[in-house]
Amino acid sequence: QVQLVESGGGSAQAGGSLRLSCAASGDTYTRNCMAWFRQAPGKEREGVATIYSDVGSTYYADSVKGRFTISRDNANVYLQMNNLKPGDTAMYYCAADPRLYACQALTSSRFGYWGQGTQVTVSS
Repeated sequence: QVQLVESGGGSAQAGGSLRLSCAASGDTYTRNCMAWFRQAPGKEREGVATIYSDVGSTYYADSVKGRFTISRDNANVYLQMNNLKPGDTAMYYCAADPRLYACQALTSSRFGYWGQGTQVTVSS
């Protein structure tokens, strides 16, 4: 089992920055792959970025490439968000899964563990 707790959400103006954190606990192997997803009102949940284990290989959605950076340390995963846009407004969720398979695509159904989410609001 793994528990995921997000923090760092809030409000920002377009062009600003926010840094999200996800504190993970539980068996280490269950969180080999960690990721961030987001869901805006009335829209489906979409993948933002993934990062795999100590190798640190990453995968990003085209919409955030060059603006967002995912990183991790021993028990946490982070999402540095720069040059924010109003379209980035959403609830952001941390996700984890033990399988490399999960990190090879930004597909929510591949992830077995989820946090409760943290809200990000970007104003123009």
